[in-house]
Amino acid sequence: MKPPPFDLHMPRTLDEALHALAGGAGLNGDGEGDGGTKVLAGGQSLIPLLNMRLAAPARLVDINGLAGLDTVETTDDGVRIGALARHARVERDRDAAAVQPLIRQALRHVAHPVIRNRGTVVGSLAHADPAAELPAVLAVLGGTVEAASTRGRRTVPAADFFAGPLESCLRPDELAVSAFFPAASGLTGTAFAETARRHGDYALVGVAATVTLDDDLRVTAARAGYLSVAATPQVIDLTEAAASAVRTDDWPAVAAYARERLDPDADIHASAEYRRHLAGILTERALRAATSEALRREH
Repeated sequence: MKPPPFDLHMPRTLDEALHALAGGAGLNGDGEGDGGTKVLAGGQSLIPLLNMRLAAPARLVDINGLAGLDTVETTDDGVRIGALARHARVERDRDAAAVQPLIRQALRHVAHPVIRNRGTVVGSLAHADPAAELPAVLAVLGGTVEAASTRGRRTVPAADFFAGPLESCLRPDELAVSAFFPAASGLTGTAFAETARRHGDYALVGVAATVTLDDDLRVTAARAGYLSVAATPQVIDLTEAAASAVRTDDWPAVAAYARERLDPDADIHASAEYRRHLAGILTERALRAATSEALRREH
């Protein structure tokens, strides 16, 4: 299979890339009527879509020649990941894993090593696949994406970034230059769990969970982010349901609370009811693991 024809732009600076995107968007109003413009970073999602002719952009802007976008910056506040930072590099980054373990926990489930060697974290977010792991992670953590254009920059909260399946709120002339994942502070533990038909396949259901304990080891905050259950990552605040829980007590009831609030989609891989049942099992599993991680932080 071969992709449809397109014009290829290979900018050497961020400014050139933004002007290429602006030019593409301006060719036909919003840039969509003639096929639009796509950004090529890792290409692990885009290239298959092109080859199967499920996407037919008029222009491709290859940003791999841009310097300074492959950064992984870690502070006490969180982890900022640049647009060209590969999955594998972020997965191996010890500082990032120490500040926000959920990133590494989720990345271990992303496809296969050969894909992670090339695919990018920010590219996965911009692709906005509801079955992908990283959008759920960004959503449950309340992270942000920084978008740049010739008009300036803006920071988009995860809650506003994912507009629909394979659709983000990025404008045709914007480039997602980085993503910020807030740190896990205090006695906060994180965990990621998913079930797929085969390891490396897209998950039937996945759960990213965070649990925060107080000094008496009671739950003060609990959240779960879900992939493969809706058109966008779905986040459920479980704090109220878990308020009486101590350590790992009563997590089945909390998982049931989450399950009742999910309305999964059905497809050829799983029925809605099966996904709801699986979500409950994975929610309990992830909450227990996150609690154990929080208790380890106590020591």
